[in-house]
Amino acid sequence: MSARKVEQEIAVRHPRETSELFGHREAETALLNAYRSGRIPHAWLIGGAQGIGKATLAYRMARFVLAYRNPLASQVQAAPSLRIDPSDHVARQITAGAHGGLLVLERGLNDRGVMRTVITVDETRETISFFGSTAAVDGWRVCIVDTVDELNPNAANALLKILEEPPQQSLFFLVSHAPSRVLPTILSRCRKLLLRPLDERDVISAASAATEMESSDPALIEAAAASEGSVGRALALLGGDALKLQQRTAALLATLPQVDPRELHALGDALGTSDRVALAAFIDGIDRWMSEKLRAGDANANLPRLARLAEVWEKIVRAARDTESYNLERKPLVFSVFSMLADATR
Repeated sequence: MSARKVEQEIAVRHPRETSELFGHREAETALLNAYRSGRIPHAWLIGGAQGIGKATLAYRMARFVLAYRNPLASQVQAAPSLRIDPSDHVARQITAGAHGGLLVLERGLNDRGVMRTVITVDETRETISFFGSTAAVDGWRVCIVDTVDELNPNAANALLKILEEPPQQSLFFLVSHAPSRVLPTILSRCRKLLLRPLDERDVISAASAATEMESSDPALIEAAAASEGSVGRALALLGGDALKLQQRTAALLATLPQVDPRELHALGDALGTSDRVALAAFIDGIDRWMSEKLRAGDANANLPRLARLAEVWEKIVRAARDTESYNLERKPLVFSVFSMLADATR
């Protein structure tokens, strides 16, 4: 399979289409045990780094609950995992986005057909009619928020209201890349399930399953080694060009606060005009550098400087999201990002 073909398949893959879970056995067992106890908490916050399987775990649990609605049933009590056969009718309905017992809140398209940058309050209010209706499906109803980080303030407050008075037999799975930034009032109403980055073997297995590449493929192994435990990151890097672009970004970051404008122009050209994989690789490179800087902070660190970096990172994330959503030119983003980072590191 060619690198370009891998990129195209990854671009359309969705967690609801992924039946297998690699790693996170402890988290899966926690969900399974809570369900078959008959006293499962109604809301869970599944947190961790991007691309490690948080939404995949949420959909896996949704399939299980909607397939086995009685937590005391013998099939549930004896189940070794949350796995449901992909050919099961519930699994097929969820893959098709057509199960009446599952509501998914995620960013949608606006009136112009452009992806929104946030989950809106109107979309969040769908939970009211969803949990208030009894005609569509009996038993459990599940709501997945992917991600809670993308709720705008009004949407977050609307979600909070229903979490405060949850309907009977309701389950909420809130996916978050940054749990520490979730509203404390929402956090306090959720059982927290924090996932760790995958080990390299699990990244290789998951990426191999997603791409049908052999697990011994050198390109796959190289991408997994650079992924820092994220399957999503490994898949983005598999094209080769993305990995080189990330390395190029890292080289420029190493020169901060001084940056050669010619190199910035070249990096902007390398990002192209609409290549989502290249843009993701660029932002991922910034993310890795930023994480290293923030982790390096200790008692003797320059705390105001670290605070500036954290603030700049939030601005970069918003700018990158807008660039992708509105298909804006990439080169201005590159110059803007490095200008902000240069100011923050002086």
